[in-house]
Amino acid sequence: MNQYQLMKLLKRVGLYALIAVVLVYAVFPFYYAVITSLKPSSELFQPELWLSSIHLSNYAQVLGQGSFLRAILNSIIVSLSVVFIALLLGITAAYALGRVRFRGRTTILLTILGVSMFPQVAVLSGLFEVIRTLNLYNNPAGLVLSYTIFTLPFTVWVLTTFMRQLPQELEEAAIMDGATPWVTITRVFLPLMWPAMATTGLLAFIAAWNEFLFALTFTLTDDQRTVPVAIALISGGSQHELPWGPIMAASVTVTVPLVILVMIFQRRIVSGLTAGAVKG
Repeated sequence: MNQYQLMKLLKRVGLYALIAVVLVYAVFPFYYAVITSLKPSSELFQPELWLSSIHLSNYAQVLGQGSFLRAILNSIIVSLSVVFIALLLGITAAYALGRVRFRGRTTILLTILGVSMFPQVAVLSGLFEVIRTLNLYNNPAGLVLSYTIFTLPFTVWVLTTFMRQLPQELEEAAIMDGATPWVTITRVFLPLMWPAMATTGLLAFIAAWNEFLFALTFTLTDDQRTVPVAIALISGGSQHELPWGPIMAASVTVTVPLVILVMIFQRRIVSGLTAGAVKG
């Protein structure tokens, strides 16, 4: 083996070693949460990397609570509503910003991107007044409104970038056939934009599913809370004791569906995120 082959082998080994370290760093917390959720209460504080036995009592305790199941339903309703509204407004805004030429288009895009840079806590008090004025406090519609405000800028930006890459000839052919802008969007562009829509829709769903600050501030009762708040409010028998087993079981229960969704739409997510990176 010559020096060039040795260097190439060392680079490959180093790359695989780095990938292994990243995977362990990213996957190990979730793995430890899974094995913790499958332990009985008497073994929770015994550090083990492998399970000697499997106990489902923590899952039975969590899933037996009606408030937690209601929180899951609330999160599903809110997250799907945010995805639907964000994609509906995003695709129409992307058509206007990506295909229609008008003065100030770049400024509008930069403004939309700038809105997403504000941290949630910076607008919390003002948004709380808006929610209360609209009589949406302790209402899932208030969460849908607040989540849409923060997911829409990213949705518009990605969809606009993707929309610009579509061939101009498609739109010209649709106009020649007498298609209206709405027909052009739904019949011509929409079937071609599934990778970008899958990306933005899934990321909007994850953001709404995991959001905690607004859900904690804008909801008051158990029947209106979402999953992150429900998990945070799980309490033990005493004030200073947290039931880590049920908490881990609840966390795994709400995380596994997201992992499955990401694995299913992995290719579309990558193609959607890289849309516009190479113009050809």
